[in-house]
Amino acid sequence: MNWLYEYIPLRDDFTTDNYGFIYKITNLESNKFYIGKKAFFHNKKKKLTKKELAEQTGPGRKLTTKVEQVDSGWRNYWGSSKELLADVKSLGEDKFEREILKFCPTKKQLTYYEIQYQITYNVLFTDSYNDNILGKFYRKDFVMAK
Repeated sequence: MNWLYEYIPLRDDFTTDNYGFIYKITNLESNKFYIGKKAFFHNKKKKLTKKELAEQTGPGRKLTTKVEQVDSGWRNYWGSSKELLADVKSLGEDKFEREILKFCPTKKQLTYYEIQYQITYNVLFTDSYNDNILGKFYRKDFVMAK
């Protein structure tokens, strides 16, 4: 299943200059949802080859690694919630809708807008798959004792 943006499926050859996006995954049977963020690329540390090591000249300590940008796997991403992933596996991907809410040009904006959308959608107090915000504010901390 493709990601939707403004209710239009993204094409497989979609490219952008943005850092990442805020998304909402909705269970079409129960309307339970998940709000999260996903970067388009990740930095991956790789060891230099023998040839690259030999090409280094000049004074000082020689580098042993380089950083490369690699695709984050966002096209096939289904979130980090274990409960959501279990439901996707048991119900099937066709029972869920993946929607991009906002594109973000920087990492800092990506984190900010994830929090903003999680608070706007009131994820800790509604029937959502989110059980925390930023790993600091947990649903269990706000549940009133009965």
